[in-house]
Amino acid sequence: MSRIPTPTLERADAPSAAHRKSLAAREDGRDRAPSYASDVAFTPSVKAVQARKGSRHSYKRMEERGSWQTRITPDLARFIEAQTSIFLGTANRDGQPYIQHRGGPPGFLQVLDDQTIGFADFAGNRQYITQGNLADNPKAYLFLIDYARQRRIKLWGQARVAEGDPELTARLMPEDYQARVEQVVLFTVAAWDTNCPQHIPQRFEAADVAAALAERDRRIALLEGEIERLRGGTDAGSSA
Repeated sequence: MSRIPTPTLERADAPSAAHRKSLAAREDGRDRAPSYASDVAFTPSVKAVQARKGSRHSYKRMEERGSWQTRITPDLARFIEAQTSIFLGTANRDGQPYIQHRGGPPGFLQVLDDQTIGFADFAGNRQYITQGNLADNPKAYLFLIDYARQRRIKLWGQARVAEGDPELTARLMPEDYQARVEQVVLFTVAAWDTNCPQHIPQRFEAADVAAALAERDRRIALLEGEIERLRGGTDAGSSA
């Protein structure tokens, strides 16, 4: 990077030699601030807004305690593999963002190791926006939300599309699911974080509601049968 020549005689308001040396050290990486996993989202501009609005101090303490996790824990793996609906964010070469929805039965989103998530990419409208974006920019984002339990997980990382891998495709294809797999998407986790449940509307999966209603009906049938049995016993006693 070319620099503007500095005059030999400095004005009173010009940066001092020591200050210029500090700036130069920062430019070549010799005086950088500590790097945290959350820096994937907390850019200098984000941190400046946090400082202005009063939240930087608490997030700084979070960073100093270890920042966000970078590996998939067993609890997170269970959460991931229970999802039936996910959102994958990408951006093209110009920075234009795009959000793609993907869904399937529980288990369609699989944890392959403690940093890799994969899923079979089913044939859709054939726009291929996500695949084109990833060809230019591998950075990606996964947003997972469990409405019933009011929990959401944010994952930053990189993604790539794998084509022509029948073994991996077979591994990721949900059993007995009626869909045509076109390719596989692999997501490598760089950092992840949870959100508070505030403002998440509580909604339930249709299958879970149906199961709860079926259990209710079963219990009602048992209670009605017990009532009839008791009534029968009472009637028999009255007759005697």
